Amino acid sequence: MLGLPRGGVPVAFEVAQALDAPLDVLMVRKLGVPGHEELALGAIASGGVRALNLDVLAAIGISDEQVEAVAARELAELDRREVSYRGHRPPLPVDGRVAIVVDDGLATGATMRAAAHALRRRGASRIVVAVPIAPAQTCESLRRDAEEVVCALTPEPFTAVGRWYEDFSPVSDEEVRSLLDPPPPG
Repeated sequence: MLGLPRGGVPVAFEVAQALDAPLDVLMVRKLGVPGHEELALGAIASGGVRALNLDVLAAIGISDEQVEAVAARELAELDRREVSYRGHRPPLPVDGRVAIVVDDGLATGATMRAAAHALRRRGASRIVVAVPIAPAQTCESLRRDAEEVVCALTPEPFTAVGRWYEDFSPVSDEEVRSLLDPPPPG
C-alpha cells in the first residue's frame, strides 16, 4: 500500500489497516504551471520519473526552460520530503508484487501517472490505482498506466477534489510521519 503525499497518506493508511497491508509513501510532486500552480503541467516521482501533460503544455505554450525550472524546484522539495517522511528506511519493495497506490483524489491524474511509471520501473507486477474521487475521464485515462483503476466517485461536474470532502484541511509533514511510523503497540 503506497500513499501519495501528503493527502493520500491518511487515505492509504485507512486502506492498509483494513487490508492488513504494509504502508509506505511514494514520493511524487506535481509540476504546476507558473502563475497557475494548481494546474498540472505534469509530475515527477522518485527514481527520475517525469510525466508531462502534453495537452496542457500545448495549450499554454510554456518553454522547455520554464518546465526545467519548475521540475528542478519540485525535485528539491521531493528529496526533502523523502528524507523527512522515510528517514533512512528504504522504500517498501514492490518488485514482483501488487502495488496499490492511493491518493485523496485526482484532477488531471499527472501525479498518479508519474507514480504508476515509478512503480513500473521498480518492478511491480500489478498496479492498482485507488482514489475516493476523480473525474471519470481521468480514471479512464489512467487505465493505460495501471492494471486496475478504482475511483469510488466520479461526479459531474467535477470541479475540484476538495469540494467533495467535508474537511479538506492540509495534511502536515508531522501527520504523514506519524502514519508511516506509528508508535509501537503498548
